[in-house]
Amino acid sequence: MIRTFLVTGASAIALFAASPVMAEEAAEAEIATPTMNFGDWGFDPAGLDAGIDPGDDFFAYVNAKWLAANPLPAEFSRFGAFNLLREKSTSDVKTLVDELVAQDGSLSADEQRIVDAYKSYIDSDAIEAAGLALARPHLNDIFSARTMDSLVKVWSQPGMSSPIGGFVTVDQKQPDTYVTYIGTGGLGLPDRDYYLGDSEKDLGIQIKYIEYLTFLAKEAGYSDPERTAQAVYGFEDRIARVISWDRAVSRNRDLTYNAVTPAELVAMAGEFPVTTMLKETGFDKATKFVVPQMPPTEDEIAELGLTDEMLAKIGKGTPGMFEVMSDTPIATLQAWTALQFLSGNSDVLPSRFEEANFEFFGKTLRGQPEQRPRWKRAIDETEGHLGEVLGKSYVARYFPEENKAAMDELVANLGKAMAQSIDEIDWMGDATKEQAMAKLNSFDPKIGYRDNLETYEGLTIVGDNPIANRMSSAMWGFKDNLAKLGAPIDRTEWFMLPQTVNAYYNATKNEIVFPAAILQQPFFGISADPAVNYGAIGGVIGHEMGHGFDDQGSKSDATGELRNWWTDADRTAFDKRGDALVEQYNAFCPLDDGKTCVNGRFTLGENIGDLGGLSLAYRAYKLSLNGAEDAVIDGLTGDQRFFLAWAQVWRSQQREDNARQRLRTDSHSPEEYRVNGVVRNMDAWYDAFGITPDDDMYLPPEERITIW
Repeated sequence: MIRTFLVTGASAIALFAASPVMAEEAAEAEIATPTMNFGDWGFDPAGLDAGIDPGDDFFAYVNAKWLAANPLPAEFSRFGAFNLLREKSTSDVKTLVDELVAQDGSLSADEQRIVDAYKSYIDSDAIEAAGLALARPHLNDIFSARTMDSLVKVWSQPGMSSPIGGFVTVDQKQPDTYVTYIGTGGLGLPDRDYYLGDSEKDLGIQIKYIEYLTFLAKEAGYSDPERTAQAVYGFEDRIARVISWDRAVSRNRDLTYNAVTPAELVAMAGEFPVTTMLKETGFDKATKFVVPQMPPTEDEIAELGLTDEMLAKIGKGTPGMFEVMSDTPIATLQAWTALQFLSGNSDVLPSRFEEANFEFFGKTLRGQPEQRPRWKRAIDETEGHLGEVLGKSYVARYFPEENKAAMDELVANLGKAMAQSIDEIDWMGDATKEQAMAKLNSFDPKIGYRDNLETYEGLTIVGDNPIANRMSSAMWGFKDNLAKLGAPIDRTEWFMLPQTVNAYYNATKNEIVFPAAILQQPFFGISADPAVNYGAIGGVIGHEMGHGFDDQGSKSDATGELRNWWTDADRTAFDKRGDALVEQYNAFCPLDDGKTCVNGRFTLGENIGDLGGLSLAYRAYKLSLNGAEDAVIDGLTGDQRFFLAWAQVWRSQQREDNARQRLRTDSHSPEEYRVNGVVRNMDAWYDAFGITPDDDMYLPPEERITIW
């Protein structure tokens, strides 16, 4: 289980409803990319809005003036602090790539691969001239597969979409070994709720999606593209209604760890040729499989305390998917595969494909007026193929070693704060505290980048075929993943690039990971005020530590094993606090006059990470002062600067369509609630800003939630 601080790209975007510029106006105004002023010590107090009481809306008090001065540029469905650093990272990497392109002809093999990957994507004229020629061999493979057995062989090719597939990862119950997970997919829309929804908005999206499928079917050569699109949509709709699980229920790790033998998997598959799939993929070497989405037995329902409401959100899962694929016409499965292939590669096909894809996924789903510039997407593409090769150059130029040393100290101080918190909490008994301390002491912090950055040996990249590069890269990645079976656990592996603006916690390895690119302002400044660094990157560190002790991460022990190391009484006390936090966040309803709300159960892990993380960061900040009072800077106390830094991290706004998608699909709460929903539970915030019962955000002390 890997938990991120912020899901990258467009999928972790927060709500700020009061955007001062409408989408259409933004598209016409050529708005410059926003910037931020961090002042002399990491925060510019001139940005505070004196017209807003911090106790009424702390997020707005800190960020409203910046938001009003920085309308959303047309290429963004959301923009905030994360995007600011993402843009910087993209620009920094482009500088490295441009230097290589300028040297073309005198490059090493690795440098040439970087140049070829970039050129193959950026050359839109060549892509336009090629038409469907680059895609045709793969479409021919799909259309020539006229039996389920042969279609499964196509699905088994890395780079091809498949309704069912697998990957190798650490076994949650035996974290010293790797195991193969088997899971299902098949949906073209972001979530099953888009198919189930019957609101005017959802029905409009369904119509637009079928129109997009019709376009793809026509381009694929179908004589009746409308009928083909309806068949494909019907297949996906059936998956959504019969197979898929609700996202909140899917978070339950006790429910989703289901180990089966190869013989049991074959029996589960029925008429579906799973043996062909296993042989083609190499998974036939596995002696055990984990199938996350399996409907629970009666015993499991009783053991896990699953209510009728929860059970109603659990589909037939993988066993049901085998059934659906077995009784769906081959022609429909062919069409689904072909349309998925064209859609997934639309940006490296003629411009009509890219435009149609963006019209639906960008404009309709996210409300984004303009496509991201191609050069930026070319950098993303190149990183997708050779990201750690680029990462080596990135850290050499842009990541000072002193940043890593400072982070080591911050992480150590957060660890001390966590240990102190565990020792002091009154709702946990000694036996559980001993296990919690063992887990804390075994945390493996990783900062900046890994020493043995990947070289992608054997990956062939060419300069004139971006689809071939994608297929080659997918094949390399698949083989690299498959090679883990039977091998020792690789504890040096990272799941983010050094130039990624994010962080994560990995439960099976009990590691917290902070890539180099996030270690910049507003998160961290080597010369910034310590109170600001603790409120910003300290909160990030605490958040990732908190994931080790959130509602799901807390189910793994010090070794990463998924097991119950809690006493029943302590677990009940912990869950009671989590349930109270769920209710708080359920009450945040930003859209449709209070009818569309945050899903407090779905976002619980991230909300615990935020609340526990900032609480730990505050404790660590106080420990760093060694009992002294911090100085007052620009009229602001250290405690005030600490909380201002946290709110600055979440400075952002987004378009309403994007907000709707995030509320359904993102396990992180909208940014304004990652600020307001957290600070209102912390006594220190009340003291720092003089919050009283007259303020809108005020919570009586007995309603404030403290977990870690």
